[in-house]
Amino acid sequence: MSALLTFIGVVLFVIGILVSVGLHEMGHMLPAKAFGMKVTQFFVGFGKTVWSFKRGETEYGIKAIPAGGFVRIIGMLPPAKGQDPTKVRKANTGPIQSMVENARSAEYETIQPGDDGRLFYQKVWWKKLIVMASGPLVNVAIAFVLFSGLFMLYGFSVAQTTVATVTDCVIPASEAAKPDRKCEPTDKESPAKAAGFKVGDKILSFNGTPIDSWDDLTPLIRANTDKPATIVVEREGRQQTLTTNTIVNQVVEKPGSDKFVSVGFLGVSPEQKVVRQDFGFVVNKMGEMTVGTVQALGRFPEKLVGVAKAIVGGEREQDSPMSIVGASRVAGEVASSDLTVGQKGSSLVLLLASLNLFLALFNFIPLLPLDGGHMVGAIWEGIRRGFAKLFGRPDPGYVDVAKLLPIAYVAASVIVVMGVLLVIADIVNPIKLFNG
Repeated sequence: MSALLTFIGVVLFVIGILVSVGLHEMGHMLPAKAFGMKVTQFFVGFGKTVWSFKRGETEYGIKAIPAGGFVRIIGMLPPAKGQDPTKVRKANTGPIQSMVENARSAEYETIQPGDDGRLFYQKVWWKKLIVMASGPLVNVAIAFVLFSGLFMLYGFSVAQTTVATVTDCVIPASEAAKPDRKCEPTDKESPAKAAGFKVGDKILSFNGTPIDSWDDLTPLIRANTDKPATIVVEREGRQQTLTTNTIVNQVVEKPGSDKFVSVGFLGVSPEQKVVRQDFGFVVNKMGEMTVGTVQALGRFPEKLVGVAKAIVGGEREQDSPMSIVGASRVAGEVASSDLTVGQKGSSLVLLLASLNLFLALFNFIPLLPLDGGHMVGAIWEGIRRGFAKLFGRPDPGYVDVAKLLPIAYVAASVIVVMGVLLVIADIVNPIKLFNG
């Protein structure tokens, strides 16, 4: 049964990914067609064609490797200035120039005389920008819809003021992460244990400050270093006053952080309750996740070093990046876990929404061959033409993004290598949400 649930979880997640990819590519295709651009192919996947059909001038289909998708818009690479786009020359002046001109030539193999005016590079800059930005913006929209449905219909786990666990001893956060770390005779008794806290106690105040949420309590405890603490709790319908001395301990700076700080420590954890949220919460949460994703992208090279070490036997960090293979494996693990149906469903939706947000932000990176690279080219073209018009200068024309192809090939090679590295790591040393 566990294997079947794992398989179902993987299949559902992969279907979700493919639908997201298809919608991303549709985000490029629909405005391209609306602006009169020539679109010859729309495919989900790469490699050998599994199934396809042709409607009008566009071939639609599915390819064998479910690792992305593409839309072919004719004229993405412009001819060199002054060249006839139907007669792009084959250059032999040097390897880089040959690379660029050969790419131009391949771009125009299917061009027809009637396509003049329908090529991507011939369109006004803001139409190019809309076409290229619409793909990742669709992923943002998917993420927003999924997050909204998850948080507003199902809910979000919120820490209550009721105590769920009482720690027996004080273990630094750097050691608490170890699954086999337990209290030892040399460890200090936790302040909560010394005060007589019990599971089910509802915390009402801390040193005279009323507590309405766990977020009210946390900063008070952290700021109370090696000082007496008077805590009023409600136990079995009665109020009781507990006293203890909080002590300094090492804890993570914030959830998901790998930095430790020394702060006041009590030794209790809250009861979690799933509560439906409002629209404002969705917006704020997506903002937080966007900032976190951008920061994660900035740390990506550093994290990739850890992934490489994990391949040869090192420890795989829980917050290390993973490939689609790893994400699918996690989806299968969630589906076969002991979580409730609601928890499984919400976890899978959260995983798919987070992946869409990541794909959107990754594609916004201003570097070819990503969408962001073409967007920067369109914006720069608009700026140049705008200044030329403002100062009465000749129109400088389109931006020749083909000149950036050598950089694009290097970037694409790096992306492929990173992807292969992550896939290998997800096979030989995968991230596991649950022990075992």
